[in-house]
Amino acid sequence: MNTADLGLPVDVPSTALFTDQYELTMLQAALKAGTAGRRSVFEVFTRRLPEGRRYGVVAGTGRVLDAVENFRFDPGLLGFLRQRGIVDETTLEWLGSYRFSGDVWGYPEGEVYFPGSPILRVEGTFAECVLLETVILSILNHDSAIAAAASRMASAAGDRPLIEMGARRTHELAAVAASRAAYVGGFATTSDLAAGFRYGIPTVGTSAHAFTLLHDTERDAFRAQVDTLGRGTTLLVDTYDVTEAVRTAVEVAGPELGAVRIDSGDLLLVAHRVRQQLDELGAAHTKIVVTSDLDEYAIASLAAAPVDAYGVGTQLVTGSGHPTASMVYKLVARAESDDPGAPLVPVAKKSTGGKTSVGGRKWAARRVDAHGVAEAEVVGTGAVPAELADRQLLVELIKGGEVVGREPLDAVRDRHAAARSRLPLSASQLSRGEPVLATEYVQGPSGS
Repeated sequence: MNTADLGLPVDVPSTALFTDQYELTMLQAALKAGTAGRRSVFEVFTRRLPEGRRYGVVAGTGRVLDAVENFRFDPGLLGFLRQRGIVDETTLEWLGSYRFSGDVWGYPEGEVYFPGSPILRVEGTFAECVLLETVILSILNHDSAIAAAASRMASAAGDRPLIEMGARRTHELAAVAASRAAYVGGFATTSDLAAGFRYGIPTVGTSAHAFTLLHDTERDAFRAQVDTLGRGTTLLVDTYDVTEAVRTAVEVAGPELGAVRIDSGDLLLVAHRVRQQLDELGAAHTKIVVTSDLDEYAIASLAAAPVDAYGVGTQLVTGSGHPTASMVYKLVARAESDDPGAPLVPVAKKSTGGKTSVGGRKWAARRVDAHGVAEAEVVGTGAVPAELADRQLLVELIKGGEVVGREPLDAVRDRHAAARSRLPLSASQLSRGEPVLATEYVQGPSGS
C-alpha cells in the first residue's frame, strides 16, 4: 500500500502509533492475566448527534480499511516503545508479529446513521481489537463530521455545484481527509491537489487577489490569465471595484468568459447586480461563483440569487461548528475464556451521566414506509425479524484480516446521495431539531 493513500508522510509507513498509550498498557495487562485471547466484539457508535443535526453521515471507512491494513509495528516503532519503557519485552514480542486477523462489519461508507447505530463492528481477540480504537475513532470522527457538514451544504445548494477549498484552514493532512469526506457528502471538486492525487477527486483553481495585485492594472492581470488559461477561465472581480472589473473581464475575454468569482461584500446583492451587468454586456452564459466564509445557512440564503456555484473553506473543514461526530469504541460482548468456541457474553458500561451503553453484538436495519421512505432505525441483538431481513445495514469489510469491502469513492458518493434521498423531507431542514429517525432497540436473548 502506497503511504500516500493513507495521507501520511512517506517516512511513516505504519499507522501503529496512531494510538493512545493505554491501549498498549491494557494489552500488556491482558497478556499477563491470560485474557488477551478472549474473543471480543467492539462497536463504534454515537450516543447522540451534534446539537440540531437531523442525521449523521458515515465517512472515512475506506481510510479505516487502509489504516487497519497498515497497522504494523516495525523495528523502529518497537525500538521507540522499548526506549520509553512503555511496555515489557513480552508485549513487544507480541506486537512484533501483530496483524489484525479478525472481522470487521460496518455501515457502508456514505450511508446515514443515527444515535445508537452500530456504525462499525470489530471482532477478534481482545488483544488485536483493543489496539485499533484510537486510529479508527480519529478517522471516523473527523471524516464523518466533515461529511455531515458537506451533506447539509449540498442539500442547501440543490443542483448548484460546491467546491471544497479549505486546505489553508486546517492541518495539511486533515485537509486531504476533509476533501475526501466533502466529496462523499456531495461536493463536486476540490482545490487541494493532494486530495486529487490520492483519491481521484476532480480539482479546480484559477487565481487569488495576489495575482491581480501583482500586475500594474486589473486589465493586465485578466489578460495574463485569459492568455494562459483560455476564455473559459474564472476571473476574480472583487479586488477593486466589482462593476469596473466585470466590464473589464468581458472586454478582455469576450462573451465566452467562463465565470466570475465574488469573494466579498453582500453576496446576494452583488450577485444580482453582476448577473444583470453580464447579461447587458452579452455574457449571458458567464457563470457566477461565490466564496467568502460560506456555510449551509449562507448557501441557503443565496438560493434565490443568480449564483451558479459555491466555494466553501473554513466552515466545511471545521464541520460547520461540529468538528467531531462524538463516536465511541466500546466492548459490547466477550467470551468467558480464550476457547474459540466459547459463547459471547454481552457487556456494557452502566455508569450514570449519559454514558451508558447497550451490550451485545448488534445488527441494524432501517424500516421504511409504503413509499420507501425511511421511518425508523432498528438496532437489535439476536435474530433479525423476518420483515427486516432484507433491510439490514451492516456489510462485511474485513474477513479473517483481509480487506473485502474496498470500493471506488464515486460509488460511496452516489450511495450517500441515494441514502439522503430516502430520508423524510424534514432531514433537509437547517433549523434545529431532533434526529429525523428514532432509534428502536430490539433486545435478543441473553448471550446474543
